[in-house]
Amino acid sequence: MTEKKDNAINRFYRETVGELRKVSWPTRDEATNLTVIVIIVLVGMAVFLGTVDLIGEQLLKLALGM
Repeated sequence: MTEKKDNAINRFYRETVGELRKVSWPTRDEATNLTVIVIIVLVGMAVFLGTVDLIGEQLLKLALGM
């Protein structure tokens, strides 16, 4: 029984390594550029959602007469 488990684990490892070799990895410059884009979008969305939240809060206060 343990022989089958060992073979399954070894096969899984070999197949995983084989698949990872097929991956097209980005270059350092591509990874840096994509990271900067993600951070810019993240900050932009945070500002947008914060503004929408603030406006919604003010409208709710106005509607409730607070």
